Amino acid sequence: MNLNETTTLSSADFPIAELKDQLRLGTGFTDSGAQDGLLETCLRAAMGAIEARTSRILLRRRFQWNIYNWRMDGDTQALPFAPVSSILYLRMIAAGGEITTIDSADYKLQLDSHRPKIVALKRSFPAIETGGSAEVSMYAGYGFWEHVPADLQNAMLMLAASYYENRDGMINGGGQIPFGVSALLEPYKRVRLGAAR
Repeated sequence: MNLNETTTLSSADFPIAELKDQLRLGTGFTDSGAQDGLLETCLRAAMGAIEARTSRILLRRRFQWNIYNWRMDGDTQALPFAPVSSILYLRMIAAGGEITTIDSADYKLQLDSHRPKIVALKRSFPAIETGGSAEVSMYAGYGFWEHVPADLQNAMLMLAASYYENRDGMINGGGQIPFGVSALLEPYKRVRLGAAR
């Protein structure tokens, strides 16, 4: 499996002002934006840590997912994270590089807040040949910052604040998730029963 983010979030996508409030940083000074780059770095790190622990994408962006073997239950392929809002394309890439796009009428996105899936409608998904892959392009994430659930917003701000306040520990290999953040993330962790599908 290979997963790549194909859009880039800008500084404006991150709640820098909210993190300043969380940290009670002073405002109104001529250098009040001097810490913005560092705050953005902390927010990006916090977002990455939360997404890795919960398999939830916080801010909406585009991803490309290549898989080399179907891991299906019948004709249903689970996606690696939630929420997924749309599938842009599904295509098969042969070992020699030939690309075949699957007609969008042959599958659908099954929305699910925990484990969205692609479901084959007319026939089974084509077999993935040795050395080839299936490629899915999709949009995932809750949307803009204001669309992220409040407890995940709080977790991200708390974790970014912890990263900001403990920069030395992060550099020297620290980085434990604070208990309060872990408690906020618990309801969003994916339950794994048996083999992942």
